[in-house]
Amino acid sequence: MGYIITSLIVLAVLLFVLSFFLKDPYKELREEIDQLTIQQIQDLYQIKKKLKVLEEELLVSDTTLEKQSSFHTGKKQIHEIIKNQVWSLAQQGMDINQIAKQSSLTNQEVQEIINEFVDKGQIV
Repeated sequence: MGYIITSLIVLAVLLFVLSFFLKDPYKELREEIDQLTIQQIQDLYQIKKKLKVLEEELLVSDTTLEKQSSFHTGKKQIHEIIKNQVWSLAQQGMDINQIAKQSSLTNQEVQEIINEFVDKGQIV
């Protein structure tokens, strides 16, 4: 019985020492996964960088188009909310000068907005 226990202990020590000298079968796999992960992160960074450049180009071209269109028409674009506010004030009976001051528009722009609503069939 003593021989069996000592032989098992010796076998365990030999296997333990042998485990230090054996090649790790998963080491290559881990390195390949690490390389793929690094490559994927680099690719993602490049894509984000190109996307940012494209977005900036689109933003610049959009603002350029808006400036050109407002330059060619000679009018600035008035937001629908402001138009609705002007119409609401006109329906309340406010003077065009007061509406122009309150909405930061010219008298002519206020009159055009009111005419636009009248042309749509809405009554003052």
